[in-house]
Parts: sequence; structure tokens; C-alpha cells
Amino acid sequence: MPPHILFAVLAGVAWGCGGYFEKSGLRVLGMPPIAGITVRTLVALLVLGALSVPAWRSIQNPGDAKAWLMIVLGGGIVAGSLGMWSFYSALATSENLGVTLAIAFAFSPIAGTLTGVVRGDQPLDLRIVLGLLAIVVGMVLIQLSHRPLRS
Repeated sequence: MPPHILFAVLAGVAWGCGGYFEKSGLRVLGMPPIAGITVRTLVALLVLGALSVPAWRSIQNPGDAKAWLMIVLGGGIVAGSLGMWSFYSALATSENLGVTLAIAFAFSPIAGTLTGVVRGDQPLDLRIVLGLLAIVVGMVLIQLSHRPLRS
């Protein structure tokens, strides 16, 4: 299995299993989503901060302000803050973790692909379009599975 596929699968498993425990912990503690995100972020900062020490020496272009800005805005503010706040708010109110995860993570490739298309650096061919449509159909089916079918 190619490493990028293996790591993507591991990420999905980690987020799915971790989301289960986060949802449970939020409910048991009656913790507001923003407080839960803070706990998650603090723990991740401590663990990743320690693990990343050797990696800082291998940054190839440390003076590229535009690249730093993309990481800070895209990763720190949009994905890390807004995305996590939205995800935790969904966890705190959702009855079905699978549906919440499916919707949240199904919109990710759609949003990423469309952003790349608009910026002009993401190719778009029939396979990609069909794959994105399959994601949308999958989300609709998951949603319909939680409502009674009309006869």
C-alpha cells in the first residue's frame, strides 16, 4: 500500500475513533465545544511539539513569508480553529457520530478540490468529477438512512 494511502487510512481511523471518545467526553462532562477543542489542541501541541523538534532543522525555505501565511491562515485559522470549532459543535449536538464524521470529512475533498480549481492548480477531469459526485450521493444516502422511507 502506498504510504499516502496508508497515512490517509490511519488519519480516518484516528479521527473516527478519537471523535467517538471526544463526543462521549463532551457529553459526560457537559463541556462546551470550545473548551473541548482547547483541551485537544493543548494535548496535540505538547505531543507534536516534542516530536517535531528534529523536523524544524529540515525546513527548506524558512524565510518564505507567503508560505508561512498560508500555513497560519489555512491550517491554524481556517482548518484548525474554524474547522475544529465547527466539528466540536457538531459532535456536541449530534446523535449519530457516523453521520457527523461522514458529512464533515466528505465535504473536505469537495472544498479542497474546488479551492484548487479556483486557484488554477488542481486538475479536474471526469474521474474527479465522478468521485466528488459519488461523495455527495453517499452523504445523501447516509442522511436518508436516518429518516423513515416514505411508502
